[in-house]
Amino acid sequence: MVEITYPMVLSTIQTVGILVGIIYYIMTLRNTRKNQQLQLETRQAQLFMQIYDKFNDKEFVKDWTNFVLIQDFDNFQDYMDKYGFRNNIDAWSTRVSLSDYFEGIGVLINRKLIDPTLVDDLMSVNVIRFWEKWGPIVEEYRKDFDLPQLGEWQEYLYNRIKSISEEQHPELKT
Repeated sequence: MVEITYPMVLSTIQTVGILVGIIYYIMTLRNTRKNQQLQLETRQAQLFMQIYDKFNDKEFVKDWTNFVLIQDFDNFQDYMDKYGFRNNIDAWSTRVSLSDYFEGIGVLINRKLIDPTLVDDLMSVNVIRFWEKWGPIVEEYRKDFDLPQLGEWQEYLYNRIKSISEEQHPELKT
């Protein structure tokens, strides 16, 4: 028969205490990671909703409609004559505001601060139409004004959203 001594009991209690502490630490660490992930997802959703609120603002909708659906131009020179900063500061300012808005969304997606599928689900038509109208003008701006980075995040946004959209809706591929 084994004789149980005070040091054996103490050693066993210490071992059990250490094991319980390790298990508690692992569980706490897992819960902390889950909570951090939830907080991140919540912050991303809040950020996206701020972006989406601006997107649905009456003035933004008017500006987007005016630039994408109403303004008409045949080429870069025609655009500059009708809507360039020297000839039509209001139209030019509206276009800059829209461009900067989409540029910002592109940066946020690139830095993984918002989920591109959210943008696709709620804004894909507008993102795609905007760049398809504006993209050829950006390319000319880049050349004529030596601005190689102009609109780079708008173009990135367009390419990401277009690929997601085409993946979800193969019938839309052009």
